[in-house]
Amino acid sequence: MIIVSPEAAGIDDFPKLGGRRLGIAAHKDADFSLLKSLLGYYGLTLETEVAGAKVPAHSVLLVPVEATEVGTAVQARKVDAIVSIIAPSAPKALALVEAVKAVSKGGKVNFVGVPDDAALIERFPRLQAVTVPGGLFGGKPKLPGDDVKTVGASYRLMARASLSRVVAADVTQHLFELRTAAAKTSDAAEYVLAPAYDTTVAATSARIPIHPGAIDYYEREQHSFVDRYGDTLYLLAALAGGLFSAVAWLRQRLAGLRRERIDEVTDRLLAIIDEAPTLRDPAAIEALNREIDRLATDVVRYARERAPEMRTMAAVGIAIETAKATVADARNAVSGGDAPGSKPPFRPRLHLAGGGEG
Repeated sequence: MIIVSPEAAGIDDFPKLGGRRLGIAAHKDADFSLLKSLLGYYGLTLETEVAGAKVPAHSVLLVPVEATEVGTAVQARKVDAIVSIIAPSAPKALALVEAVKAVSKGGKVNFVGVPDDAALIERFPRLQAVTVPGGLFGGKPKLPGDDVKTVGASYRLMARASLSRVVAADVTQHLFELRTAAAKTSDAAEYVLAPAYDTTVAATSARIPIHPGAIDYYEREQHSFVDRYGDTLYLLAALAGGLFSAVAWLRQRLAGLRRERIDEVTDRLLAIIDEAPTLRDPAAIEALNREIDRLATDVVRYARERAPEMRTMAAVGIAIETAKATVADARNAVSGGDAPGSKPPFRPRLHLAGGGEG
């Protein structure tokens, strides 16, 4: 907050603003609240209009003034002082002070400081102490002659307390990295600063606390990707390893079940080879023939689902062919009407792929 007036107006502290007209250029609604609170601290009332031409001694009349008409308004005594809530080094602040200086006798102006800044901040904790450095506005002699203590309001980017520290740190980093580019659109970007704090504890326990993620950026404690997600990556790797092990076990189990089925088929075919010669009932012999067909179908499905070992398939193939031949011989023996014992004992024939009978 900068309040400047011609030296001849005799306004050099807040109480002397009583009964005066205070001009204000472009401003925000929050500026009105700030001025009202400060003037109220000194027992003054901020008014936007008064009855009559004279301002009551306990009041301060706020008069809107166009930035280009500041000098004219001061010279015509439409206002006694000008106030602006702006970064002290901003071009608009420099222009405002220069306009008042240009119409002041001898170019002498007064700055209204706030000597009780510590008490004011305790009373209004959302304000912060600001010092306007001596000589900031140039001139010879320098203007102001000494540092001017005042107060100001900060505009802060707010986030919910639950926002990730990583996200808050990244956003803060981008704000400062893009500050110069943003300044081409808005001069205010040039005045984005890190909030002042002495310790991390003070920052996180302040009345307007700083997000821990922003502190990570300010104190250069941002973590790398591995630091941030190391535990998660470790857990994912462990889960992936367990999942792969489970899949491998399941595949082995299914393969074992399939192999067991092939073994059962082979054992049954061998049993049929032994059983067929003893049968004399055509229906029983035909039932064995149909069973061999079903077993052969199971073998074909198994071969289509996975690539079986050649030795296993060769053994099963021999068993199927031998079983079929044995059942055929048994059928022929029964259909020929041969009495038991009229011929030499029945012997199953073994058919080999690519060879003759055995």
